[in-house]
Amino acid sequence: MRFDLVDMQLFVHVVEAGSITGGATRAHLSLASCSERIHGMEATLGVPLLLRGRRGVTPTPAGEALVRHARLVFQQLERMRAELGDHAEGLKGTVRLLCNTASLSEYLPDALTGFLARHPHVGIELEERTSHEVAKAVREGAADLGILADAVDLSQLESFPFRTDRLVAVATPELAQVLSPDGRPVAFVRLTDFDQVGLAGDSALSSYLELQARRLGRTLHARVRLRGFEAICRMVEAGVGVGIVPEPAARRCAQSMKITVLELADAWAPRQLAICVRSFDALPRHAQQLVDALRA
Repeated sequence: MRFDLVDMQLFVHVVEAGSITGGATRAHLSLASCSERIHGMEATLGVPLLLRGRRGVTPTPAGEALVRHARLVFQQLERMRAELGDHAEGLKGTVRLLCNTASLSEYLPDALTGFLARHPHVGIELEERTSHEVAKAVREGAADLGILADAVDLSQLESFPFRTDRLVAVATPELAQVLSPDGRPVAFVRLTDFDQVGLAGDSALSSYLELQARRLGRTLHARVRLRGFEAICRMVEAGVGVGIVPEPAARRCAQSMKITVLELADAWAPRQLAICVRSFDALPRHAQQLVDALRA
């Protein structure tokens, strides 16, 4: 049995994307080439690796075993690059980092800028996921480290404090007066009666807020979905609806926009963000350095 690294990386991409087309895109290969390689791997093994359906593909038990071992191979290669990087100029290591929306938009840019400036031979693959997806990916070895809300299951993971992230509501001053005449925190359930200005449906924060609404037996009515917190605040200022964003973004926008920031009374509004890894000691040196930088 012989698989090259391209085959193994391609198969991991296909499984993570949930489709052969998505895997081919991630691997920068044509769909025909991708399909041919996977069929070749299945012919070599004599067993199917993927279950193909109308909505995509899922790995068979043999496919799950291949993904697990392929990830171990790539993790070992990263450790090798890290050690050789001490002796070879220009050898680049890569860290795969998954994070939730607030981390990606509000907290990571500044932290990563300094780290990348100090470590020119380290690259970071950064991707947004929900906190549950981040934990699952790190636990399965699909990511080196993650940043998530620590309310999720962190079993089998090591975690370190990162930031405190508080979600708040933003509204026009007139609507804010209706929602909270005395300036007290407002319950999220009251906001579900109003049109929402939110992030795109595939964002981690959007999924999180929809989950909280379902727990209350409510549905959020998104009048418009946008890609950034500043854009949300602009729409709120125009009277389109109410928005829920991280407090740093809300306070920043309130300095230049006619919006009011309202604290949420719900227990889930203040969130502790955490860095999670499977094993800090098993990480490549450059990934350990990134964790140390984020903790600082």
